[in-house]
Amino acid sequence: MSEKSPVIIIGAGPVGLAAAAHLYEYNEPFLILEKGSDAGNHILEWEHIQLFSPWEFNIDQASKRLLEQTNWVEPDPSHLPNGKELVDEYLKPLSNTKEIKDHILFNAEVVDVTKKIADKMKSHSRELQPFVLYVKMNKSIRKFEAKAVIDATGTWSNPNPPFADGVWRTEKLKESIHTDIPDVLNEQEKYKNKHIAVIGSGHSALNSLNSLMDLKTKYPKTEISWVVRKQNIEEAFGGEEDDELEARGELGAKTHQFVNQGLAKAYPNFFVEDIDEQNGSFAIQSSNGVIINEVDEIIVNTGARPDFSFLSEVRLGIDPAVQSTPELAPLIDPNFHSCGTVRPHGEKELRHPEQSFYIVGVKSYGRAPTFLMTTGYEQVRSIAAYIAGDTEEATKVKLKLPETGVCQVHSKPKPLEVIGADSQEKCGGMSCDCS
Repeated sequence: MSEKSPVIIIGAGPVGLAAAAHLYEYNEPFLILEKGSDAGNHILEWEHIQLFSPWEFNIDQASKRLLEQTNWVEPDPSHLPNGKELVDEYLKPLSNTKEIKDHILFNAEVVDVTKKIADKMKSHSRELQPFVLYVKMNKSIRKFEAKAVIDATGTWSNPNPPFADGVWRTEKLKESIHTDIPDVLNEQEKYKNKHIAVIGSGHSALNSLNSLMDLKTKYPKTEISWVVRKQNIEEAFGGEEDDELEARGELGAKTHQFVNQGLAKAYPNFFVEDIDEQNGSFAIQSSNGVIINEVDEIIVNTGARPDFSFLSEVRLGIDPAVQSTPELAPLIDPNFHSCGTVRPHGEKELRHPEQSFYIVGVKSYGRAPTFLMTTGYEQVRSIAAYIAGDTEEATKVKLKLPETGVCQVHSKPKPLEVIGADSQEKCGGMSCDCS
């Protein structure tokens, strides 16, 4: 394999650009391929949402060193940016630094990754062959060779369905519901004085709920139903005052308060079996026969899943449940881990059977929840060091993550209105979903 071949990074989001910055510091040639027309393309789809982590946790240190060589003004470390600010004040300036700008191609969609003259079956001297990436650009296909590949494409464009069995029923339904985090206050006509159902219990769902509840204070006829698989609805509120990220805790606490006030009806232990659309409204049916009728709009915030479709010729090591690497899965699997903060991890935990191929960022978590950007920065710092031959640096841990406060039993019960709950068990630390 030619050492002159670059490391190719797929995706120009926060983690992809951070990978480039770390590779630059090791004098490793790199090329970024971005499907969209600008850096942070997916983030602009939720640009109105405020992050719960302040700038302190959103800026990669190698990227910061590049930006400090320009006229960039660092944002207030304590400020909580929204998605647009993250792009405008950090990602775009970073992508325009001279060290990165000439090594990034936009409107470049990777459609296949393979090995040169070696399909997935061939093992002999496989590690000596460069990667070949087939990239759609201007309606034609171009080929690029790479000595290593870092997939930082994320999962935003591949949302999970609302159904408990994880399968979309029809394409028509996909088009009829919302799988984003809608800008409710700027789209009031679509939601005011209607019956809105939010399906999901993670931070995206809480953001959608908070926006709708704010809308309901202005338009009291707005009806909100909250559909959650958790048996105990309190688990969805997260660590609240125990969360070391204050804004993340406040997001759960505010939702808790709104639900207590009756601004939303919570349906815990509700596993969506079917959604029937007739005469412009929806009926949402659970697996045990409970039905929520006359729903005007459905917002599905049930997370997302990785897209491996363009990696069919790459030898991947994928956990059968979480869809992360097998090394990472025990750290993040909500079926087993204690719901505390995931410990930092790096190159070793992210290795695949295909040598020099890595999946990083939120996609590295597969279907698991609660990924932080700063975790992705630590991942690519370690990987860049390993690619450059600095194995000692690759094994170091240079990150302390804030505690979530999740799964600590509250000393006082917090009553709220719930519909159709079979039980109210506390999250005891052995099996709970941290999303």
